[in-house]
This record gives sequence, C-alpha cells and structure tokens, in this order.
Amino acid sequence: MVLQAIQYEPASGSSPPALRVLDQLLLPHRTTYVDVLDCEEGHAAIKQMKVRGAPAIAIVAALALAVEIGTKVAARKLPSRADDVKETIGQRLDYLKTSRPTAVNLGDAVSKLKIVSKKAVIQSGASAESVAQAYIVAAERMLVDDVSDNKAIGGYGARWIEENTVAGKKRKQDQSQQLKVLTHCNTGSLATAGYGTALGVIRSLRAGDMLTQAYCTETRPYNQGSRLTAYELVHDQIPATLITDSMTCALLAREGKNLAAIVVGADRVAANGDTANKIGTYSLAVLARHHGVKFLVAAPRTTIDLATASGQDIEIEQRAPEEVTRIKGPKVAADGQVLVDEGAELISTAAIGIDVWNPAFDVTPAELIDGVVTERGVVEKTDGKFDFTGVFQQS
Repeated sequence: MVLQAIQYEPASGSSPPALRVLDQLLLPHRTTYVDVLDCEEGHAAIKQMKVRGAPAIAIVAALALAVEIGTKVAARKLPSRADDVKETIGQRLDYLKTSRPTAVNLGDAVSKLKIVSKKAVIQSGASAESVAQAYIVAAERMLVDDVSDNKAIGGYGARWIEENTVAGKKRKQDQSQQLKVLTHCNTGSLATAGYGTALGVIRSLRAGDMLTQAYCTETRPYNQGSRLTAYELVHDQIPATLITDSMTCALLAREGKNLAAIVVGADRVAANGDTANKIGTYSLAVLARHHGVKFLVAAPRTTIDLATASGQDIEIEQRAPEEVTRIKGPKVAADGQVLVDEGAELISTAAIGIDVWNPAFDVTPAELIDGVVTERGVVEKTDGKFDFTGVFQQS
C-alpha cells in the first residue's frame, strides 16, 4: 500500500470535494486522518505541522480552498459576479500563504492559481461558477502533477548517483558492492503528494536494485527523520538505519566510498543555488565536502526561486522554544511496546528559564552542492555556478 499524506476526493454529483490529511504530529505510532473543510483548517494544519514538506504544504493550501469553493458551489452560496469570486480567491490565497513563510512552493502555487482565476474571469461568458470551477480544476491538477514530477526526480537522481559516484560505478559492475545513501529530514510521500523528492531518489535506487542501505538522521528538534522518514522506510521495507544528527561525521568516516551521496530536499533554492532546507542541512554539506561524498539537493522546479538572488535573501522561519525544550511521545511498556490507550506524555528536557534559538531552516551555500535534481534533470555547476534557466525553458 502506497503511503498517502493527502487524500482528496473530487466533487461527485451533489457532493462537494473532500480533503483529508494525515496528522503527522501523531506519527509514527498513530495513523490518523483529519478533515480539512476550509481555508482556516488548511492554514491551521500547515501552521501546526500536521502537514509539512514544501510540496505538500502548497498542495494542501490549494486544495483547502478548492474544498471551500466547491462547498459553496454545491450549496449555491457563491457570489453572483465572476469578479467577486476572483477577488475572494485572491484574498483566501493570500491568507493561506501566511501559514509558513520559508517554503517557496506555497508562494509559487498562490501566484499560479491567481493567474488561473484572472484568466477565467475574462473568458467569454464567464460566470461565478466557471471561475470557481477553473480554480478547482487547477488545484486538483497540482496534486496529480506532483506525483509524476517526484517520480521523475527519483529517476534522474538515481541515475546521477549510479554514473557519478564511486559506489554507483562499482555497484553497476558488481552487485556484491555496497551503495549507501544518507538523507536528512523527511522528503517522501509524507512531504509531497506521493513518492517523494530526496526519498524518491532512494526509492528509485532501491527499485533498480542499486541501493543496499539507507541512513536517516533523526532531525532534531522536531524529529521528522526518526518519526516520519523512518516510518516510510520501514513501511517500504527498505534496509535502513536511524542515526542522531551528531553521528553523521563518524558515519561518513566509517563508511568511506560505500556512502555514495547525501541527498536532501529543499524548501527554497535561490537563483545562485543557495538552498534553504531543514536545520542541520548545512553541516551535512560541510561534512560531505570534507569526506569526498557527493551532496545532492532534490527539488521540483517550483522550489527554485529565480526571484531570490541568494540565500541571504531567504526569510528563515523561527519556531517555538518548546520544540527544543520539550518532547512528546506515547508511553511504552518495558519491552518497548507502545501503550496506545495510555495516551502521549509531554516531557521537559531542558532547564526551565534557558533561552532558546530555534530556526526551522538553514541555508547551504551553492559551492557545497554538487547537483540539484529536478523533474527535468540534474543541474550541475558550470564554471562554479548554477544556471537553472535551462530546466525552465523545457516544455
């Protein structure tokens, strides 16, 4: 069974569209879906990190508004004028955009969907309902396109690792050789519409019988690696090992050339290649360069922000201090069995009164990145610089 963080049902007959998201705050011990009935609930799900991952954030925001509009269509409560529907769509999209500021995918989706409604309103015979339907169709298309884009990213990234790393070349010639990959945070089906970006590369390597071992970091302080990536790897039965963030250097020193690459996702890639991703990514890139390990960023073109010149211009989200000073989890028995009926415990892990700095992301300089894997191919540096114009020119 394929993991689905986003479950969406289009309108059918008199029934409006329906959206449910997997509450990732309860993973890995409870698999619970929550309904998203309107923009307020979509905003809250994103802000509270019930749904996270740059592509998934954009899609949930888009579909939350689709559900809100579709419900009004079904109840015949749309404004009477097409222009009023367009204005409402723009206002609601602007509101959804405030849920999380760092990921560029959300802003990109908002811009594209505004254009859809503007084009719809100038069509001959445009009506309130036709503008609404144009928006809904476009939002639904984003869900479908994200899955196909992720699979393309996985394929391109896997081939690049096979052809450009020592472990990849050895594994292709001799199946007894080891090929291992490390990833950070969560970039799989739980962070996208399905399959994943960086985790999609790992899935593609495994499907091609190339990957022998995946490593995932726990990703403090929110533990997306231990809670979510580990959950997906176990679900897909991919040989995998969890490590704490601080163990990476020792792991790279131990594995040598068997560790082909570190593959991470991105929340925003600047025009020069500087990449904002989950806190801890920058240090992994530094370690990779020191140990001669390839460092790849896997991201759809919607994550590449040509309007942002460099990483210095990326706004970094600051999270609540409690994410660092407290941890939440279920009670377990002496044998490690989760006592589901006992509920979760909130535990303090730091001295009361200590000041906390909790940036959600850091920015990895382009000079430490070997390639950016997109759905149109892998972009490498030419004369030490990234140029992304090529992947945007292709149809």
